[in-house]
Amino acid sequence: MSGGAGGHGLLGRRGRGPAELDVLARAAGRLERLSLYPRPLDTARVRILHVPWLFRLPWFRRFAGYNMGPLILLRRPVGEVTEDLVTHELCHVWQDQDHRVRMWLSYLRCGYARNPHEVEARRAMRETR
Repeated sequence: MSGGAGGHGLLGRRGRGPAELDVLARAAGRLERLSLYPRPLDTARVRILHVPWLFRLPWFRRFAGYNMGPLILLRRPVGEVTEDLVTHELCHVWQDQDHRVRMWLSYLRCGYARNPHEVEARRAMRETR
């Protein structure tokens, strides 16, 4: 792995570039209009990483993006994905910030397609266009 901001490693490019910051700000602005949770969305630690190797693994093949806590993992580079996708994944970041354990357990209990957190993220994306 190379060092310094802008180096590449296993988890993609290091450092928050202008494209990442721009799409994060736009997506956060969309979500803030909904007031989904009592505490505001905090994007200070949120990172968007392009990790194409992850999406070659069997479980991840069906996804274009995936959320893991403050990380939004993308199949394609940030400049090639829609703001809708980032908004959807950022909604999951907010859910995680508000109720992490309940959110993650819901995937075990409800699965993916009808999971209330997925339903909410899809609705948030649509309602803020």
